[in-house]
This record gives sequence, structure tokens and C-alpha cells, in this order.
Amino acid sequence: MARTEYDDDPNAPEPNSMVVAASAVVTDDQGRILLQRRRDNDLWALPGGGMDLGDSLPGTAVREVKEETGLDVEITGLVGTYTDPRHIIEYSDGEVRRQFNVCFTARVTGGSLAVSEESTEVRFVAPAELDALPMHHTQRLRLRHFSEDRDRPYLG
Repeated sequence: MARTEYDDDPNAPEPNSMVVAASAVVTDDQGRILLQRRRDNDLWALPGGGMDLGDSLPGTAVREVKEETGLDVEITGLVGTYTDPRHIIEYSDGEVRRQFNVCFTARVTGGSLAVSEESTEVRFVAPAELDALPMHHTQRLRLRHFSEDRDRPYLG
């Protein structure tokens, strides 16, 4: 299924769903950040996805990291909340969503790095390499907030 992201675009379609989602900035002992290259838009992104009715938000982040990368993680902190109504995601199946994302920090506790059905590549990336990767600006915003080592989470 293809995915198109719109940001502050007057030609964006009207949303027909609201999705609560979680993502995670997972780092290794060298300070590299876990990213996946998404199959649906070919862009690099943090692992994450929609919350199921039986999930908590931290539990969603843990589950999504496992499903998308093969790694087990534990949540260590909060980067921020991302709720911009101008960010619209359209899928080829007709869903047009507004997404409420809570981005956590996490560390690896086990598992093995693996590509999933949702990705074409997963790897840890050095912060100096991030600018060279094709990535939606909403992902860059979360990574920037993470790198700023803020006293408080971003609320937006």
C-alpha cells in the first residue's frame, strides 16, 4: 500500500480518520539511531505505528519496534508529542489520516535486527549521516528534538 504525506498543503485531502500512534528513538551504545526505510514511501523513519485498543502508548512503541525491526526495547524517556493538524497522511486504500504521535526514547534489550514487511532496510545510523537520508520533515523534527537533549519533552 502506498503512502503520501502532506504538510500544510491546501490541496491535501480531508482526513477520514484519527490515529493515535507511538514511535521511538532507539539508540545503541555508540549513539547511533535505529531507522527503517519504509516500503510504502521509500523514506527513512523511526520505527512506530498505530496504537491498538489493548495497548498503552509505551507498549505501542515497544511492539512497533519489535514488529518493524526485530529488536526488543525498553522505554527510557519521552521526546515529545506531535499533533500538527496540517500533517495529513493518505494511503492508497482510501484512508486519509490525521495522526497523533507520541515519540519515546528507548534502549535495546534483545532481539536481532531484521527487515519487516513494512521496511526494505533497517539499520543504526550515526547522527552525522542523518541529513543525507531521504526523510519526511516530521521525522527530522523528532530527531532534532531528541538531539537537543531538552529538559522537557516537546509538546506540539
